[in-house]
Amino acid sequence: MTAETRLLKLHSPRGWLAVIVLALVGLVVIPLLNLLTPPGSALHVPDYAIPLLGKYLCFALVALALDLIWGYTGILSLGHGVFFALGGYAMGMHLMRAIAGEGVYRSALPDFMVFLDWKELPWFWYGFDSFPFALFMALFVPGLLALVFGFFAFRSRIKGVYFSIITQAMTFALMLLFFRNDTGFGGNNGLTDFKRLLGFPLQEPATRLGLYLVTVVALLLCYLLCRYLVTSKLGRVLTAIRDAESRIMFCGYDTLYYKLFVWTLSAVLCGLAGALYVPQVGIINPSEMAPANSIEMAIWVAVGGRGTLTGALLGAGVVNGAKSWFTVAYPEFWLYFLGGLFILVTLYLPKGLIGIGARWRRRREA
Repeated sequence: MTAETRLLKLHSPRGWLAVIVLALVGLVVIPLLNLLTPPGSALHVPDYAIPLLGKYLCFALVALALDLIWGYTGILSLGHGVFFALGGYAMGMHLMRAIAGEGVYRSALPDFMVFLDWKELPWFWYGFDSFPFALFMALFVPGLLALVFGFFAFRSRIKGVYFSIITQAMTFALMLLFFRNDTGFGGNNGLTDFKRLLGFPLQEPATRLGLYLVTVVALLLCYLLCRYLVTSKLGRVLTAIRDAESRIMFCGYDTLYYKLFVWTLSAVLCGLAGALYVPQVGIINPSEMAPANSIEMAIWVAVGGRGTLTGALLGAGVVNGAKSWFTVAYPEFWLYFLGGLFILVTLYLPKGLIGIGARWRRRREA
């Protein structure tokens, strides 16, 4: 089977049409509505909405990564916030190094280091003045952590709720570590006050639009990669591991390396999402590693429909859109709404929101 034929088989013709339409909306329609429509128009997309949409797309990429490991392999992680934050810290360190000498203290060191009376740059900050190095580290560090952690966890046959608990413990431990001022990552305040990326001012609308477009392309490519994997022979093995791991081990498959591969890939995708998130939001701090954030990521996937990829994207958009509205209109009710939504989906929509469409199609065909 040629690569072109394999690519076409990722979706039905209707599915490819939906992908193309959504890609055109993200890459063409929204930028045109931002640039060409007058500010008073009902169709105008304001400048402040562009980084907000970019943030949602980063969360969608995280949901995609989590669905790959949970929906298709049956491994529920409650620690993906760590991988997301590590990717964000790597990019944040580059953005801090890019403004050396331009901070409040006019020092070559980041402002928080001057405030804490650091005399020299820590060794683990070396190289982050280079964008390619920072981008590499944003992918490498989460991937390395996942590889080491996953190797020992999977080799020890830890699974189910026990695996979820230790991933939760991992994210809590690293959050406490990054909250310390003496670790060299900004402590409680984290990294902020970014000014430029590759020479482009981050506050300029054109830069924000460019970052948004890069995020759209990254999400599209990562979606196609994940779709390629789950529809391949590897994807069938992962699904078999999810449904009956003991049987597939009896057939001669070493499930350790399959799980380790998809677990590490999922972490790398989260690191990429974090690297795209930080320049658009303008801050990264240890609160991104809070256990509640990782739990919320799992809720995105569950609400949208795990084991579908598209459901994960839908869930991330719906939940975060609702969060943005609730935290402005009724901030005290947001957590109640989130918990209620998760309970309703679990009880009445086990296949998530994406399952509503499938159920409707079955009824229409009947």
